[in-house]
Amino acid sequence: MQGLLKRASISLFALVVALPFGADAQDAKAVPQSQAQLQLSFAPLVKQTSGAVVNVYAEKIIQRQSPFAGDPFFEQFFGQQMPNRTEKQSSLGSGVIVEANGTVVTNNHVIEGADDIKVALSDGREFPCKVVLRDDRLDLAVLKIETKASFPTLAIGNSDAVEVGDLVLAIGNPFGVGQTVTSGIVSALARNQVVKNEFGFFIQTDASINPGNSGGALMNMKGELIGINTAIFSRGGGSNGIGFAIPANLVKVFLASADAGVKSFERPYVGATFDAVTSEVAEALGLDKARGALIVKVTDGGPASKAGLRAGEIVTAVNGVPVEHPDALLYRLTTAGLGSSVNLTVAENGGEQQVALKLDRAPETSPRDQRTIGGRTPFTGTVVENLSPRVADELRMPTESTGVVVADVKDGSPAARLGFEPKDIIVSINGAPVQTTEELEQMADADPGFWRVEIEREGQRIRQFFR
Repeated sequence: MQGLLKRASISLFALVVALPFGADAQDAKAVPQSQAQLQLSFAPLVKQTSGAVVNVYAEKIIQRQSPFAGDPFFEQFFGQQMPNRTEKQSSLGSGVIVEANGTVVTNNHVIEGADDIKVALSDGREFPCKVVLRDDRLDLAVLKIETKASFPTLAIGNSDAVEVGDLVLAIGNPFGVGQTVTSGIVSALARNQVVKNEFGFFIQTDASINPGNSGGALMNMKGELIGINTAIFSRGGGSNGIGFAIPANLVKVFLASADAGVKSFERPYVGATFDAVTSEVAEALGLDKARGALIVKVTDGGPASKAGLRAGEIVTAVNGVPVEHPDALLYRLTTAGLGSSVNLTVAENGGEQQVALKLDRAPETSPRDQRTIGGRTPFTGTVVENLSPRVADELRMPTESTGVVVADVKDGSPAARLGFEPKDIIVSINGAPVQTTEELEQMADADPGFWRVEIEREGQRIRQFFR
């Protein structure tokens, strides 16, 4: 027995269980050395942490119009007001309690559009929740359990310390069958082009992740949260051994914003656009491999311009950490946080230089001057604003966009019936450029009778004619 205990003291069991929260990450990693080590269990670690992983139930009420609405035969018998049906739509996901007061982190797509949100703990208790902060670009949401009770938590680790090959556990509620634990390793880091949103920097794992695991915990062998499970590659809806998690360091920044009480999450404004580095560009600039973020355009007066960055240069590292692609650059700047300064490694003409960049929020370079257009015009029912980098960021538009933008269109309005949409930029009316909301309102009040309108929608110019 003493011999077995001696072997266990240097085994994977000792590294995983006896020192889950105190051992140095690099010193704690080891390959199993014996048959006894291969028979060790993750059970003690799961018992310590699984209570902080919850099931998230979200419901929303949708109105479905009667298929007989507008039919004269049915309206003759049932009256002009045809009854509409209401239906409940439910979604199921997972979440992680990260603060003892009941603060929960999950995916935005789990709770998006929900009218009622509840969480269920592993001990069977259920509580209603409210949304504190959500962001569709990062696919993160912070919930608050509406009770004064204290809850078990999962400590947030340093996702930058994660390496390919590290052992991980994924905890969630796949397929609604109840809390489930799966194990695997980290397969890759800094994965992008995984989902169709503006964020692309994921931890890839082969731990089985299935529908319902979204928002659950990806955990290291120290019992720390290193990622929020968010997406899978799947042909039939189940796990194919390729899952993706949002890194914990981004979760930390998002959680800090929620704790600060902000209404929306703001990312640093750079004042530049970036593109991926192709092998041809890398060869032309003397780089040994195609990596980094190519500066395509620099906005005058923006942080990038003030730092001396120029189009054609390539950002290869942030604070000494290499960046593989533009999404990795965005991740590094976002996790650095607003108000901080970072050192960029910039390559050009075979050489490198260090550039200091101050990270600030997007500015309002012109007053937004929100107006609702009325009267008898094609724009009646639109809510318009002057574009600035901050307004563009709020509307999920390129921050270099300028002019007058449609922020909202009222349902059933003339503008809605004519096909105007939020994010449309009104370029000109009857050949006259539209530069401010005041000018647009004056042109609408003039009522020329014939309207030749040019708008920009997702980079495309559209011309329309109205009478």
